[in-house]
Amino acid sequence: MTKKILYGFIVAGLITFAGLYSCAKSGSNPDTKKQSVETLKDGDIIFQTSQSAQCEAVRIATRSKFSHCGIIFTRDNKKFVLEAVQPVKITPFEDWIQHGKDNCYLVKRLKDTLQINNQKMVNMKHVGTQFIGKNYDLYFEWSDDRIYCSELVWKIYKEGAGIELCKQQTLQSFDLKNEKVQEILKERYGNNIPLNEKVVAPSQLADSKLLETIIDTYTF
Repeated sequence: MTKKILYGFIVAGLITFAGLYSCAKSGSNPDTKKQSVETLKDGDIIFQTSQSAQCEAVRIATRSKFSHCGIIFTRDNKKFVLEAVQPVKITPFEDWIQHGKDNCYLVKRLKDTLQINNQKMVNMKHVGTQFIGKNYDLYFEWSDDRIYCSELVWKIYKEGAGIELCKQQTLQSFDLKNEKVQEILKERYGNNIPLNEKVVAPSQLADSKLLETIIDTYTF
């Protein structure tokens, strides 16, 4: 076999491998996706990498790839994600994952599932329903007047099941030095940044010691 032919085989192999890797990375295998959806349960928390300027700032400030999250509930045997966007709403699962970068997502669940009985799940759904239609909170204030994504998930667990998934942090505890983060802060608050405001970020929920990973399409 000549060097030229051998080189051709190597290049072709690398191209094929790259294509398979890309397909797996984006979670595009329909059988894998179907199996994944079938494992979802009410109360599962789902994370993704959104691509807006604000979401990029959140990723930088929290040093995490996750910038958006929601909570999964079932309606009429179909999976939906309750999420805080503008406004808070229920989004079909398949639609929700398409909003994230490369359609990738991470799903986490309580390690101790016995902490949530049927009545607590009913309570959680009731708490979540009360937020539907409320405006998204661009200022990340800890109130029920407006609400952001990770705050919504945290409050559903806390108020519906008495479970505190993580501790609140102050805004100043995050990495705020990056220029892109500074631009968003300036746009939101001007010169009066509420550094002591209590917040919960998607990264904090994703890192919660109470949760375990159920699905991670970033690794497919």
